[in-house]
Amino acid sequence: MSRFWSPFVKDLVPYVPGEQPKLSKLVKLNTNENPYGPSPRAIAAMRAEVGDELRLYPDPNGERLKQAVADYYGVQSNQVFVGNGSDEVLAHAFHGLFQHGRPLLFPDVTYSFYPVYCGLYGIAYETIALDEQFRIDVADYARPNGGIIFPNPNAPTGRALSLADIERILAANPDSVVVIDEAYVDFGGETAMPLVATYPNLLVVQTLSKSRSLAGLRVGFAVGQEDLIEALERVKNSFNSYPLDRLAIAGAVAAMADRDHFERTRQAVIRSREALVKELAALGFDVLPSAANFIFARHPQRDAGELAAALRARSIIVRHFRQPRIEQFLRITVGTDELCRALTGTLRDILR
Repeated sequence: MSRFWSPFVKDLVPYVPGEQPKLSKLVKLNTNENPYGPSPRAIAAMRAEVGDELRLYPDPNGERLKQAVADYYGVQSNQVFVGNGSDEVLAHAFHGLFQHGRPLLFPDVTYSFYPVYCGLYGIAYETIALDEQFRIDVADYARPNGGIIFPNPNAPTGRALSLADIERILAANPDSVVVIDEAYVDFGGETAMPLVATYPNLLVVQTLSKSRSLAGLRVGFAVGQEDLIEALERVKNSFNSYPLDRLAIAGAVAAMADRDHFERTRQAVIRSREALVKELAALGFDVLPSAANFIFARHPQRDAGELAAALRARSIIVRHFRQPRIEQFLRITVGTDELCRALTGTLRDILR
């Protein structure tokens, strides 16, 4: 510990992102990146933005992007918040909406940034165990709390809740903010956006990193009633008044408008996922039902860590979590059909 640190820093346990190895000819299936490139319209919009005006600050409120999101989901622009990836949006939600002295609730197997933010902002939390099939039981969330958050589809399991189940959680917790983290919803889940008008305690968070192939741009947003959005804006403007740069705003607006590219590429990922699930099942893997652009699978006769190491030795990277309940699972990003065939063919050789 450095003598220059603030005292709380020594107790922080930072989030560890998926590995970004610098190896050539790598089959990279570990960080849930989209195998298809972003909208050509988004690339053209960003190129057009590169010029003399980069000497000027961007719009601090990202109004063009807020309007694009509002138009897409049929809400008002004052119901939209934008930030540097959904992680920053979530950070502001933790800071501005969950510090009530009561524990925040989230699943025991979920996005591992949630406990990190709790540590950063001093938020007490309780984890709620998924059931034996790794599903969220909505009845478990009808208890005193200072807020509720979970991904839908959940990560790393890929399992999704129905809108009816989400509505049950919202109705049972009228005095708590419920954040639905929809990073993967476009690959088979059902967005909770239609519930925003009815439930003032609902905040829906999304990202352009996955289904719109803009992980390198860092753009996320939240949709909720104006009261929740104002809280996020107050936190944001006390932290970083210019979160999105000119390129990010231009590219994100164009990506939201290009519905044809979005639909074509997400359907391609869904088709590849279903084919990959069948191939892995034929190799003896147990695969959880997935509504995301990844699958969560285990082999009853083979150790997951050893499989991950054997794949890596053959230049294929998947994600292995060494944590309770899921240490025998691999999380595998859905790539192109060619990448998926490379994975299953290599696994077939390893299993022999």
